[in-house]
Amino acid sequence: MVMYNIEYEKPKVTLLQESGLGVAEIAGRTCYDSFENSENECVKNAMVDMDIDAINSIDDSELLNNLAWVHHHHSIIEHATLSFLVQGTSRGVLQEHARHRLQAISVRSTRYTMSSVINAFTASLEADDSFSFFLDRLLELNLFVISDRDYLKIEIRSIYDKLMFQYKRDKNYIQNAVAKSSLPFLEDFKGNPQSLYDALELGKKKRNVGDGFKHIVSDNWKVDMVITFNIRSLKNYFDLRDSGAAWFQIQWLACEMKRVTPEKYLKLIDKKYKIGN
Repeated sequence: MVMYNIEYEKPKVTLLQESGLGVAEIAGRTCYDSFENSENECVKNAMVDMDIDAINSIDDSELLNNLAWVHHHHSIIEHATLSFLVQGTSRGVLQEHARHRLQAISVRSTRYTMSSVINAFTASLEADDSFSFFLDRLLELNLFVISDRDYLKIEIRSIYDKLMFQYKRDKNYIQNAVAKSSLPFLEDFKGNPQSLYDALELGKKKRNVGDGFKHIVSDNWKVDMVITFNIRSLKNYFDLRDSGAAWFQIQWLACEMKRVTPEKYLKLIDKKYKIGN
């Protein structure tokens, strides 16, 4: 259930690459020295005439099906991997993902990608209604998985208050927030927050600007990431996260990941796709 009926955006998932099942079958046949028993000719002849393209094109494997569902020997399918691009999930989901240890994960960095937020706050200091200016700029940036405007106003007010706290306490705020080459803009556009914001956005970005401002980010902050699972780990992920017991945001992500996962993999890791069911 979505808490308090707040409106959220669901993530978008794209399958970037799949390794195929061939390497996993080769691994299994290597264990049992049973290449001659494969229904796939390219595997049967692999030790004599290795056809890598054909092996990587295998869509089904009786051996893998038997190992997965009869013998529950899942280590072999670790040789098959899938990579997904996830767009628009939350840092809260990222924290949940970190508990799934057997994955490769690369995430949009707050360290390098917070310039627009800092620029919006810096420019807002020149506005008569500083918060309203800041609010409008952040709404334009579409930074949160929440789409409910009333709730977003609370989120953005919290960010604004934390930045204002830092601004008042840090005598070096401007030097920490603005690239040296952009400092003249503060005088050039004094009293004109929109022009100052536009100039800061077009100017050189402050290197690692997020280092000093990570504390403003909440669990609803939107992130993009690329994740790679071997399908044994993907089975564990789907078992736990595509479940009514999981947090709704990660359920949404697991559902989208499963939707773009080719059936040949799901047949090995999801009972609903098992051959014969």
